[in-house]
Amino acid sequence: MSGPQLMCGIDEAGRGPLAGPVFAAAVILDPLMPIAGLADSKQLSEQDRTTLAAEIKARGVAWAIASASVEEIDTLNILRASLLAMRRAVGFLSVAPCEILVDGVHTPGLPIPTRTIVRGDQTVAAIAAASILAKVARDGEMLCLHRLHPHYGFDRHKGYSTPDHLEALRQHGACPAHRRGFAPVRAVLDLELWPLQNLGKTA
Repeated sequence: MSGPQLMCGIDEAGRGPLAGPVFAAAVILDPLMPIAGLADSKQLSEQDRTTLAAEIKARGVAWAIASASVEEIDTLNILRASLLAMRRAVGFLSVAPCEILVDGVHTPGLPIPTRTIVRGDQTVAAIAAASILAKVARDGEMLCLHRLHPHYGFDRHKGYSTPDHLEALRQHGACPAHRRGFAPVRAVLDLELWPLQNLGKTA
């Protein structure tokens, strides 16, 4: 396949959580093989996302998934890390697209014509497909992190700032999977550091 049909959709998953990498996916769909049921990954059940992800991988022209680590998020900030993951995903594609469509308002800075589309994951099939692949991949990574750090409940909330996650943070402190630059994690780390800062001080 060649020509203007090679349009790539990009989306990310995991900008908001307090823990874990941010993931991005790039997808080129075959217009002759439409996939029914594509939608913003947040509007789909876990089972539907898993089923659609397998179909996207089987029927798409090309797809790729990439991530940016917790360390990169803390160093760059979450927006720049998300854009880095997007650039990596496009770089991993087996076919070069002619145009890139990105969900949101920020472009990843690639030498390919790029358009941003607000709520693109709800209106553009390739972006919806990318949102599904990114979400499924990230959820899988959070299950792996849960096995390493089971007391935080990453298998349930996937790192988002739910009440039980915040309570686990207060009880157990931060683990290596937590993003140090995010306010709730930073607050816990500050509390852990405070006694050390006051060692040796007298009233």
